[in-house]
Amino acid sequence: MSWIPAFTEEIKDPISIVKLLESQQGKQENLDPPLKPITISIVGAGQRGSLYANYAKIEPKWAQIVAVAEPVEHRRNMMAQLYNIPKENVFADWEEMIKCPKLSDAVVIATLDDLHVKPAVEFAKQKYHILLEKPIAMTIQGCMEITNAVLENEIICAVGHVLRYTPHNIVVKKIIEAGFLGNIVNIQHMEPVGFWHFAHSYVRGNWRNEKTSNFSLMTKCCHDIDLMSYWNNSPCTKISSFGSLMHFNSENKPKAAGDAKYCYDCPVEKTCPYSAKKLYIDNCYEKGIKSWPVNVVTDIVDIEHIETELKNGPYGRCVYESDNDVMDNQVVNLEFANGSTANITMIAYTEAITERKTKIFGTLGQIECDGFNNITYYNFLTRKKEKLIPTAILNTNDLSGHAGGDMSLMRAFICSIQASLNDTNSTNNLYTGIQQALDSHLLVFAAEDSRKTGKTVIIEDYKKMKGIKF
Repeated sequence: MSWIPAFTEEIKDPISIVKLLESQQGKQENLDPPLKPITISIVGAGQRGSLYANYAKIEPKWAQIVAVAEPVEHRRNMMAQLYNIPKENVFADWEEMIKCPKLSDAVVIATLDDLHVKPAVEFAKQKYHILLEKPIAMTIQGCMEITNAVLENEIICAVGHVLRYTPHNIVVKKIIEAGFLGNIVNIQHMEPVGFWHFAHSYVRGNWRNEKTSNFSLMTKCCHDIDLMSYWNNSPCTKISSFGSLMHFNSENKPKAAGDAKYCYDCPVEKTCPYSAKKLYIDNCYEKGIKSWPVNVVTDIVDIEHIETELKNGPYGRCVYESDNDVMDNQVVNLEFANGSTANITMIAYTEAITERKTKIFGTLGQIECDGFNNITYYNFLTRKKEKLIPTAILNTNDLSGHAGGDMSLMRAFICSIQASLNDTNSTNNLYTGIQQALDSHLLVFAAEDSRKTGKTVIIEDYKKMKGIKF
């Protein structure tokens, strides 16, 4: 049993890949569910944990939320109410949960990045299957601790590299595997973070500072470096990187802003594109948007609570007076064992919000990807272009984050657990098991080391230096 469509028919051209995936959609949804739902505990009921939990609302025959651990009382109580979780299974801390006899088949760990290692290791020891939000951990040592725990305890661990699971990227992968591009020679990839998104998450938000979170290439672009390896299907041998924090620092604060620390106190707030008031009130709350990003500012989304947070909390700070230190622009260059190359650009200052742009050049053709919506294939022999639109492959609006990748990851994870209970091969459901994720994480760490040292990193030497034996 698998959620991934089987390509048993002959693939004549790229458009047939899209048609076949669309035809398989109904079969995915009509798989026989287990005799009873796979039970799940949620550790971290913030944005990502709540999103993954929502899968149980969409496909209740497949999954049931039975426990939650969350330090923020409002979030904890909301999840308990939404999923009818018994009081004895509602915890303020995961360490309370782990003391209980095993509560569920699986656990979703969606805590902040620096709180992944201990719960992941302990839940692995208790034989919980784990869905671990990316990144795995903040350090190579932390990644290794989790990987060892997963392998030693022989559990299923899916890492949240959801981009591998989007219909868009599944189509790209199948085009490459079918040979329509010939041999891959070069990949050019851009991650446009978005000017206000970067200010929200990486200047004012949880991922603004390396000490409290991690460097921005890991928190924002480990997805993207992972895709390079996934598409290329050849190990990376060398990597280099350059980047800086160009704009969001005190040197660039307008002189007319004076000593203002918060947007509400700033005399030039109305002329600043990064104004917190513009972002959260003018362009969100007053337009009826009460979800992300405004629900990150406050759990209770009304004007009183929003204004209180913006006047006193981190999301109301001047972008030139925050304690952020992560890069706002960075490039990464990769060379693979087969001689091909790739380059990735992460840039904060864009209109587009994470609408990734990709060009893949092969010896027989090329493809251009525009966000998650369109793929244009050009055939060198026929000199014809085809536009492929894969968005109809996943018909859901309920867990459609990352263009359907969130939904597909949850399906793959649940199907993997069900397969393991039936003593069948469970790993073929997952595109991102712990070892694949570890490999791509190592490339991200190596790239950041290159940026800091100014030297090209040889991956095999890097693995030896870090004691990596996988």
